[in-house]
Amino acid sequence: MNWNKVEPAQFQHSPFQMIGQQWMLITAQKQDGTVNTMTASWGGMGVLWGKNVVFAFIRPQRYTKEFVDEAQRFTLTFFDEKYKKDLGYLGKVSGRNENKIETVGFSVEQLDGAPVFEQAQTAIVCRTLYTQTLNPANFHVADLDEKWYPDHDYHTVYVAEIEGIYTKAE
Repeated sequence: MNWNKVEPAQFQHSPFQMIGQQWMLITAQKQDGTVNTMTASWGGMGVLWGKNVVFAFIRPQRYTKEFVDEAQRFTLTFFDEKYKKDLGYLGKVSGRNENKIETVGFSVEQLDGAPVFEQAQTAIVCRTLYTQTLNPANFHVADLDEKWYPDHDYHTVYVAEIEGIYTKAE
């Protein structure tokens, strides 16, 4: 493994750029050892309950949700721009229908007992602290509900403690 652990306070990357522009993979492993992943561009990082946390959002129909719910731990991985097409594919195709990780040629490895990808540049290992499904009654701007949830498939919000941030060794 060629990963270097970075203290959260020393992590110098913009979550706006990393999550919103580069995208990320949310990945988890079930008890039987199977791994699934999905591409996401919604989320955040911050401090809550005295802990360094991430916020991730997963729709109920996503296969990866089953993995994150069972494992209670997941990773967020970030990649160089050259992998953007692969991330697009991983966001469109369900792991229910094929081994999409194998299709794009990514290699799964373990980091602190959680699945990450050899091709990633940054990996964040997370432990779920709290989940809640978005409630349409709590939208203060009505057009958000109309625009993002026409099928009423409200995301589950995952608040997860950052157990470790790792970047690739140069």
